Amino acid sequence: MKPVASLSLDLDNQWSYMKTHGDAGWDEYPSYLDTVVPRALDFLADKDLCITFFIVGRDASIASNRSAIRTIADAGHEIGNHSFDHEPWLHLYSREELVNEFASTEAALIEATGKRPVGFRGPGYSLSPTVLDVLAERGYEYDCSTLPTYIAPLARAYYFLNSPEMSDEEREKRKKLFGKFSDGFRTLRPHMLEIGEREIVEIPVTTFPGVKTPIHASYLIYLSTFSESAARAYWRSALFACRVTGVEPSILLHPLDLMSGDDVPELSFFPGMSMPLERKLRLLSGFIDELRDRFDVVTMREHADRFRRSLAESPSASEVLL
Repeated sequence: MKPVASLSLDLDNQWSYMKTHGDAGWDEYPSYLDTVVPRALDFLADKDLCITFFIVGRDASIASNRSAIRTIADAGHEIGNHSFDHEPWLHLYSREELVNEFASTEAALIEATGKRPVGFRGPGYSLSPTVLDVLAERGYEYDCSTLPTYIAPLARAYYFLNSPEMSDEEREKRKKLFGKFSDGFRTLRPHMLEIGEREIVEIPVTTFPGVKTPIHASYLIYLSTFSESAARAYWRSALFACRVTGVEPSILLHPLDLMSGDDVPELSFFPGMSMPLERKLRLLSGFIDELRDRFDVVTMREHADRFRRSLAESPSASEVLL
């Protein structure tokens, strides 16, 4: 049997990118879901894959988005919670604010898809002990909001460099965006978090074992703008390192991995958006094919369930850190 891997897509909408970037007009909630959702579903159907879509509650609450979002659930994909307002500073929220955030998202997702989420990913990998406590209290089975990498401060500096219009107040909110250097010392393996009398599985977004550089699709596409062969070699080396070290990769997709600047000119400044769509989809297809050649690719919930079963068989499994 192949070792397990999970695949997920954070369905950040156009307005959420604009909001995080500090752009005017985000509060009119411009959307590209009618473009990217059918494209993503066709892409995944061609691969015969079911994955996890982490959906923003605000999008599910807007009537014009519900048809597109409903098709995700109808196609058999798992629905996850990606917060209501997609603010990557959940660590600043009070407990009451977090309860309202999750309750609002759950209600919107149930109305739009008929499914209640059991998994969560914080926008911008935003997490805190209070977030985890509220998740456990609300019966969530897993969280996947950690990104174990040493380069988070560099990513944040690049982000601020490309956001010159952002106010000091907005910068202050985002000062922990993408995490901190010490996050690179976190484990890459799924592990159990004990929160009071409850337990929740934490599944990190996988980075390159050892060096802890990113390997999610957006990063691979960005590398491909310099050299496709180097990006493919980097990806294959990362997958080999995962196999050798026993890491079960959890790979992250974003909508922009399936779009170009022609689809959404307002976001053309993001890395990789100048790449023609046909080339981008070809690259993404190749990356996922290589993942499937080496791993059994499942949803995040199935990944968490398999970890729980393995832990029941070998309780020491969660104590190994990389």
